[in-house]
Amino acid sequence: MALQIQKADLAVSAGTVTQFPIDRLPQIVFSGRSNVGKSSLINALLGRKSLARVSGEPGKTITINFYKIDGSLYFVDLPGYGFAKRAAKDQAVWSSLTDRFFTQNHQLDRLALVLQLIDMKVGPTQDDRLMLDFLIRTGLPFAVVATKSDKLNSTGRAASLKGLGEDPSIPAGTPIIPFSALKREGTEEVWKLIFEKTGLG
Repeated sequence: MALQIQKADLAVSAGTVTQFPIDRLPQIVFSGRSNVGKSSLINALLGRKSLARVSGEPGKTITINFYKIDGSLYFVDLPGYGFAKRAAKDQAVWSSLTDRFFTQNHQLDRLALVLQLIDMKVGPTQDDRLMLDFLIRTGLPFAVVATKSDKLNSTGRAASLKGLGEDPSIPAGTPIIPFSALKREGTEEVWKLIFEKTGLG
């Protein structure tokens, strides 16, 4: 039976490991720096305007948000990283929570895919490279979503995609999907990858 993506709700905003869902559903994880467009991607994939809250204040999210889709799948929105203006204690909380998601999550074997978001105009930051290195070392399945593709002209876009494809922190063969919330570019490609990794759809 096809996945009914319109049946999506915020199931849990987890601030501690004990609040992580315990049901055995596949999880698609959204990772990236603050203000890279994780909420915009989630909303675009689900055809919603504001299910995932798009904040005008980068780094605001301090919880891991689990969105349940059609009772069959979780979208997991990790706290954004790399926003230097936030208090050090808050950054420590976010870092600890994300670390515990990957080290103390009893459903980690249900993690089907990590979507690592990188701003196409900015390129990989040092924090992005640290996250990519972690994903490679742990063997977690991941793909790169190059966000804000509409911010570049065709020449800049081609150069950015070429740069990502040749970047040493991104293994050869890693899917790299351009995404624009404005133009809805990339949503079909991301869903195709999700279905491939979860067997749903």
